[in-house]
Amino acid sequence: MSDAVISIERLCKRFGPTTAVDDVSFSVAAGSVVGLLGPNGAGKTTLINCLTTLLTPDGGTATVAGRDLRADPHGVRASLAVTGQFAAVDETLTGRENLVFFARLLGLSKPRAAARAGELLDRFGLAESADRPVGQYSGGMRRKLDLAVGLVVPRPVLILDEPTTGLDPRSRETLWEAVRALAADGMAILLTTQYLDEADALADRIVVIDHGRVIAQGTARELKQQTGGSVCEVVLADAAVRARAAELLAASTTVSVREDSLVVPVSGTDDLGGVLAVLKGGGIRADDVAVHPPTLNDVFFALTADHAHPADRAHPAGHSAPEARA
Repeated sequence: MSDAVISIERLCKRFGPTTAVDDVSFSVAAGSVVGLLGPNGAGKTTLINCLTTLLTPDGGTATVAGRDLRADPHGVRASLAVTGQFAAVDETLTGRENLVFFARLLGLSKPRAAARAGELLDRFGLAESADRPVGQYSGGMRRKLDLAVGLVVPRPVLILDEPTTGLDPRSRETLWEAVRALAADGMAILLTTQYLDEADALADRIVVIDHGRVIAQGTARELKQQTGGSVCEVVLADAAVRARAAELLAASTTVSVREDSLVVPVSGTDDLGGVLAVLKGGGIRADDVAVHPPTLNDVFFALTADHAHPADRAHPAGHSAPEARA
């Protein structure tokens, strides 16, 4: 893409015999949000650590705002802001003091640091709480302050690594609004998240990786179309019955296992009838059956079903444990 601010071409990273990032290519344009999705251990964190120069890639190329990861790591770091899973602010300082502190560390004069802190407090709706210790802030307020700290010096790129982990729905929505506003201002944003509704709400494009490789990318609509016209969700509360039904259905279709249900793609009444016939033939009576358009959760399960560990398939997307850090 000619307007790509992040450009990744065939990037690789190995740890001994293990290839954590394997020939990954995608880009992020100015003013857009790209969601990076994948199961635990897929390579998301390793890729982010390469982009932020914490790790050196073993192959391929990547540039951030025109700066090459290997040739100009200092320039890369100067071009991006990073917000991780946990707020990196000092709870004993006030919100204003945190912002001024980081602004001074980054070379702003005292007057400019104070002015920039005021601008960011207003922008993120924290002005009324500016002079309270951060230890008294709610989780959502801390996350907004953490995001503001990353923007003390304007950067063209923002990397959000699971930014709403642990937040309540209202706080998540508030942070989403802030992210949308930053994209509207022209920032290139790369978002990793375990909440697929978050990617659906924010991302202009989505990249799905598994075992270090890109297995799909496109808009949420394009990815949903790959799943089929609809999905059939079969609720089976009994774990033993659910396992037997999954085995029977897997002989003829893709099956995703959720907490107490099975989900299979269907494209019409014939497919639905086939699902019900398999269950009836196995003597299995469902607690409930529903047909609905595919969600991003359905896409995620369908794309990663062949690679997931059996224990992982028992967890619904968006509620799995945080990815192990490489």
